[in-house]
Amino acid sequence: MTTQELFNPLPPVKKNKLPINPESYPRGRFPSWLHRNLPQGKAALDTSTILAKYRLNTVCEEAKCPNRFECYSNKTATFLALGKACTRNCGFCDIDFTKTPQLPEADEPLRIALSVKELGLKHVVITMVARDDLPDGGASSIAAIMRAVREENPSTSIELLTSDFCGNTASLDFVLQEKPDVFNHNIETVRELTPRVRHKATYDQTLRMLRHAKASHCATHIKSGLMVGLGETAAQVEETLRDLCQVGCDIVTMGQYLQPNQRKLLVKEFISPEQFKAYEVYGHSLGIKKMYCGPFVRSSYHAHEVASLDK
Repeated sequence: MTTQELFNPLPPVKKNKLPINPESYPRGRFPSWLHRNLPQGKAALDTSTILAKYRLNTVCEEAKCPNRFECYSNKTATFLALGKACTRNCGFCDIDFTKTPQLPEADEPLRIALSVKELGLKHVVITMVARDDLPDGGASSIAAIMRAVREENPSTSIELLTSDFCGNTASLDFVLQEKPDVFNHNIETVRELTPRVRHKATYDQTLRMLRHAKASHCATHIKSGLMVGLGETAAQVEETLRDLCQVGCDIVTMGQYLQPNQRKLLVKEFISPEQFKAYEVYGHSLGIKKMYCGPFVRSSYHAHEVASLDK
C-alpha cells in the first residue's frame, strides 16, 4: 500500500491541462513528492494492539493521518483525549462531529499513562477534541492526564496540543500550570481562509491564546502549525508566520492539506517541496527557532526531534 491509497481519489478534469493543481491531475493521482512506500513489519500491529488494549483513541486514526503507519511502526502515536467525537465541524478535519458527546471517562488518564509506559515513549503528544459542551472545555481532564502520565513515566516529556477553550484563559491556565514541555495550539490556516476552514475558532483568538501561553512561562516551548494547499497565497502564509513569530512561537509546523473525505474542503494546490523549503527559510529569517515544513509534516510528526531545538 502506498500513501496515495489512504485518500479518496480526486475528481476528473478536462484533458490537456497542465498539472499545476489538484483538479488537473488524473483521478487518484498525486504529484511524485506525495508518493512513498509504507513501512513493513509487525511493529505497527504491536502499537495498534497496545492502543486497543487500553481502549484509546488516536488522532492518527480519527483524522486519517498519512503518517500513521510510519509512526505506529516506530511505536509512537498521538493520543486523542476526551473521546473521539468533536463539538466542532471544521472543514478540513475528519474527526466525527456531535453537539452532545459522551462525558469524559474517569479512567482515561491512567489508561493513557499505562500505554505510554508500555510503548516506552520518551516524548508523548496528547491532543484533544474540542469540548465546548464542558464548562472548562475539558481542561481539568487534560490536566489529570498530564499528572497521570508524569506519575507513571517521570522521565517522559509531554507535548500538549489543545483547542482554544473558546478563548477562556482560565481553562488555558489550568492546563499550563501542569507545565507541559511543549504547548501547541494550531492556527491551521491563513487569516483570510479561517472562516471557511475552521468552525468557531478564529485567527485572532488563536494568536491571543498563544501569546497568553508564552507570557505564562509555564511551557518550555510554544508551538503552532498550519496547512497549505487550501488556496492561500505565499504572501498570506508569510503574514501568518510573522504573526506566529510576534506572539512568541518557538516551533512552527507546516504541511500539505489532503482532503480526508468527499464532504471536506477540496485541495486547491499541491505545494512543492521547494516552496516548503522557501517557507522554512522565511520563518527562520523572522527568528522562529524551529521550522518543520514539508508535504507530509503534521503537528506531531517527529515531535520528539522537532522539540529538540538545538538539533
